[in-house]
Amino acid sequence: MSPSPATNALQYWLSEHPAIVNFRWTTTLWGSTWYFLVSAVALYILAAVLLHLLLSLLLSPRRRVPLGPIPAAHSLAVSLLSAAIFAGTLLSAAAEIRDTRWLWRRRTKNYNALQWLLCFPIGTRASGRVFFWSYAFYLSRFLHLLRTFLVVLRRRKLSAFTLLNQSFLLVTSFLWLEFSQSFQVLAILLTSLLYAVVYGYRFWTAAGLPGARPRFGFVVNCQVVLLCCNLVCHSAVLLLHLSGGGCNGIGAWGFNSVLNGVILLLVFKFYIGMRWRRKRGSGDEGVDGEEGSHRRAAGKEE
Repeated sequence: MSPSPATNALQYWLSEHPAIVNFRWTTTLWGSTWYFLVSAVALYILAAVLLHLLLSLLLSPRRRVPLGPIPAAHSLAVSLLSAAIFAGTLLSAAAEIRDTRWLWRRRTKNYNALQWLLCFPIGTRASGRVFFWSYAFYLSRFLHLLRTFLVVLRRRKLSAFTLLNQSFLLVTSFLWLEFSQSFQVLAILLTSLLYAVVYGYRFWTAAGLPGARPRFGFVVNCQVVLLCCNLVCHSAVLLLHLSGGGCNGIGAWGFNSVLNGVILLLVFKFYIGMRWRRKRGSGDEGVDGEEGSHRRAAGKEE
């Protein structure tokens, strides 16, 4: 049974378009230099802190800045973009496996698709389909940064965890491209799928669509599952690196593992605190303080 025209068109635009197939990570691309990365992170932290301080000086602590449909629109945009990145990465990974399988057999008879997803061969360059979507994921991180400012305006809260988490994820996605780091394909698939679900949930609840009822700890539970999956995959990468011929970008992978460990500890700390607050009846506010506002708003409407 031959694929339908719609399927062929989807495969072409997500994995076979010349811009995707011929992609190459170079310093001519937007956001591809270390200077840009450091400047972007510093500017993001400075702008978020200044906005928080400015609102604290000008407005009373309980006064919120009305944003209308902007948070819902932002969540919808992130969800749709994440779904596109997930689909593009999945199709591109399948195409790369199909086209380069013969190279694996020259390396070792036991090398398979799962090993390629976890451990790029030494000498892998940041070019081709999967790195195009890695670059798209990196660019999408800047859209995620806007959520921090929306939360500051809407909830009047700014946590160190939010700043660190967003900064770490931006740096990590840059390192994936700069060092052609192993494991990034699976990481992008897992993370973009999570974002598509979580931000779709946030859009649904923010827009007040039918059946939109906030679920306790939904976002945090999803983050814990993702971080645990990452922990298992990182262990597999280390095993493949030590037992095989080495994995490309292992230095960046080590730095990435440290960042993931810090985020995992912070999320678990928040998760335990969230459960403790729930037992005291103070509700769930989510990692960035947003989910609690939906819960309280829903309660008022009822």
